[in-house]
Amino acid sequence: MKENPIRSLSGIPFLLGVVVALAVAVWLVATGIGPDPDNAGVASGGSIVGGLLLGLLAFLSLIGLYTVQPNQAAVISLFGKYVGTVKANGLRWNNPFYSKKKISLRVRNFESGKLKVNELDGSPIEIAAVIVWQVVDASEAVFNVDDYESFVHIQSESALRTMATSYPYDQHEEGQVALRSHATEISQHLKDELAERLADAGVQVLDARISHLAYAPEIAQAMLQRQQANAIIAARTRIVAGAVGMVEMALAELQKNGVVQLDEERKAQMVSNLLVVLCGERSTQPIVNAGTLY
Repeated sequence: MKENPIRSLSGIPFLLGVVVALAVAVWLVATGIGPDPDNAGVASGGSIVGGLLLGLLAFLSLIGLYTVQPNQAAVISLFGKYVGTVKANGLRWNNPFYSKKKISLRVRNFESGKLKVNELDGSPIEIAAVIVWQVVDASEAVFNVDDYESFVHIQSESALRTMATSYPYDQHEEGQVALRSHATEISQHLKDELAERLADAGVQVLDARISHLAYAPEIAQAMLQRQQANAIIAARTRIVAGAVGMVEMALAELQKNGVVQLDEERKAQMVSNLLVVLCGERSTQPIVNAGTLY
């Protein structure tokens, strides 16, 4: 089923013609009811019949009038057979026996409900998304699916579930795509998934973005502790790496300038002291050694 644009006539001339035809029909009927000058007391049956036929024709023409709003399409069918689609705005006229179903082509959006799904690692999460869409093929929206709006909502939730199970919540490896850290990639995946599912309904997906993402309440506290532990480990790793670099620099400068000659035991003691000072959470209290190391 593909859209077939058809022409429609402007409805203003037909509306004026209907008004004139109705006025003439009323005048003919009124004239026919009066006495015929040639046959006094006998009504003119020809005028009455002509007026009634003209009124019926005007009424049928009136049925063919319909309006099309901006960014709206009228899907035309004749006794169940698709004829075409009219997108011209304003008051239009087509065959009175055509049936018309109007479809909005405006951009629409909705937010899915919070879905509870298991992400790639099996942890339950809550996720929701905002979908921006519009109908681009009115004939497919009418004839390919039963209710295109309901179809969009159900398929959007299904695509969101499928996408959520394909990625972990957090990034565990370098370069791994995760729900929380790669919003652009996740949105594009969701958009592509929706476009594939909604193509048969004549719907185009303009944007799809996650609006809510969180761990399920039953594991939220445990996941928060894990995130805090990961953050502490990452911070400690960076602190230790920096401290080792500073110790290496200090030893190299002492040896280069010949300030003091240190044997291996003194170097080990100095490294230990510097690491304690640099990696400790609290400020250190120095102890002055008035004697020798031995």
